[in-house]
Amino acid sequence: MTTLAWTRRKMAFSRFWTTFRRQPAGVVGLGILLVAVVLALIAPLFIDESVTGVVSDTGKRFGAPGTDSALGNDESGRSILELIWWGSRTSLLIGFLAAVLAMVIGTVIGIAAGHFRGWIGAALMRVTDWFLVLPSLVTALVLAAILGGSMTTIIVAIGVTAWPSTARLIRAQTLAVEARPYIERSKALGAGHWHIMTKHVLPNVAPLLLASTTLEVASAIVTESTLAFLGVSSNRTSWGTMLRGSYDWNAASNGAWWYIVIPGLCIVAVVMAFTLVGRALEAVLNPRLR
Repeated sequence: MTTLAWTRRKMAFSRFWTTFRRQPAGVVGLGILLVAVVLALIAPLFIDESVTGVVSDTGKRFGAPGTDSALGNDESGRSILELIWWGSRTSLLIGFLAAVLAMVIGTVIGIAAGHFRGWIGAALMRVTDWFLVLPSLVTALVLAAILGGSMTTIIVAIGVTAWPSTARLIRAQTLAVEARPYIERSKALGAGHWHIMTKHVLPNVAPLLLASTTLEVASAIVTESTLAFLGVSSNRTSWGTMLRGSYDWNAASNGAWWYIVIPGLCIVAVVMAFTLVGRALEAVLNPRLR
């Protein structure tokens, strides 16, 4: 039985990959993401957190890209290349974890709101609507200010403000799944709420959830960079804190364009890659779009 299950999974993955490869934009985005993630993972093998310190660096202040430093230096003589490389760990980690938190909250509330049709579902949707109309960036700023600056704070602040759209999406899909005949048969055979939600609804909304998660990671990275630029950071070097540093030290006035452009390009490239992969997954997993 186990061998048969694994065989089916391999065949399903093979079909998925064959269809995904027909989305050239998605393949390009996936390639960019793989490079970014691998570089972030292997960063400690070549550099460490000391590259973010200002004591041991002896490079030229706002040194231009060249032989001394491939991508130039910042206001303290630190290498922009090393800061970008080390900062990718923070930006990607916060983006992934915040998106996962938002997806978990949105999935639980969305499935519950779609499954329980009475006052419970109505109450959950009113809470969702209330969070949906709140300005997410302002709410995240307030939460981060209240909880204090740390990586956990930023993840929570982004995650608890980004779930409403996912909840509404999952609720709509849950309503469509529970309208199918086999759900009625399961209820007639005595299946409980937990069995229906976890064994029938969740597997059917999982593909849509996967595509939504990739898009949510892109949004979380942009939000983290925005919060860092506004002064609410995780107290670790990230692409957002580098942009904030370029603003604080007037990099534009000093002609240090590399201090502004390079972190910005990294954010744009990774966010665009997540968006391309998310759109490709949506096209592959959504039968209506196929």
